Amino acid sequence: MVQVPGVSSPWEAGGTPEDLAAIAHTADVCGLEFLTCSEHIAVPTGEAATRGMVYWDPLSTLGYLAAHTRRIRLTTAVLVLGYHHPLEIAKRYGTLDLLAAGRVILGVGIGSLSEEFDLIGASWSQRAARADDALGALRAALGSAEPEYSGRFYSFGGMTVQPHAPRTQLPMWIGGRSEASLRRAIRLADGWMPYGLAPDRIRSMLNEHAPAGAFEIVLGTGRPLNPSDDPDGTRRALANLTAAGATVVSCHLAARSAEDYCAQIARLAEIASDMETPGDG
Repeated sequence: MVQVPGVSSPWEAGGTPEDLAAIAHTADVCGLEFLTCSEHIAVPTGEAATRGMVYWDPLSTLGYLAAHTRRIRLTTAVLVLGYHHPLEIAKRYGTLDLLAAGRVILGVGIGSLSEEFDLIGASWSQRAARADDALGALRAALGSAEPEYSGRFYSFGGMTVQPHAPRTQLPMWIGGRSEASLRRAIRLADGWMPYGLAPDRIRSMLNEHAPAGAFEIVLGTGRPLNPSDDPDGTRRALANLTAAGATVVSCHLAARSAEDYCAQIARLAEIASDMETPGDG
């Protein structure tokens, strides 16, 4: 669903919706916790070498995969808050949460491409302040048929949102790589999804800004794992991220085909399960 140079495998360029459904179903039955899909409306062509060009739309893609799964959670990683009115997010993803029986996690961020902001007429300079206000508005709107909110940038009342999310406490994770993103997550959300940071830097940031309670630290593997051919390397990667503070690990997998990707998922699930067994090395 996201094809980044150096991370995605060659076969993914020709991947089909049926491949996605098969992979999602395998992850579901193997006990993995969530699927992710990122948002970009349009990526500057000059960014292709670093960001890649392929980003499937998260709402339509996760809606499709919801119909092919039963248990696994569906996570936006991330939606850019400045591209949407909070009620737009609440309505669209609240409907998805209803259809998926309460499996949606909203991963959100402030955005990192000024060209994309300019393209749609969104405010780049105020994106952080607007994101904070949007998070407050989302908290007020999710799970409510008649939400009310009054903030610096967003205010609404006297409006009906039907259908809406079946939960008022739909989980929200904040993406980002700065201390400000971690502080925002601790203050306004339920988890932090950093990217592009070394594990020791993440550990240092968490020591300085320690979250309390049931707060998720979602750390990515960065480079693709190969659980079938390199199980020891997979174990080390998971252990290193856990030591850095991860409560959840988001894994990229190397594969030769969709079928091989499914086999890698099954092997990853076995390795993770073994690591969680008390007394197991």
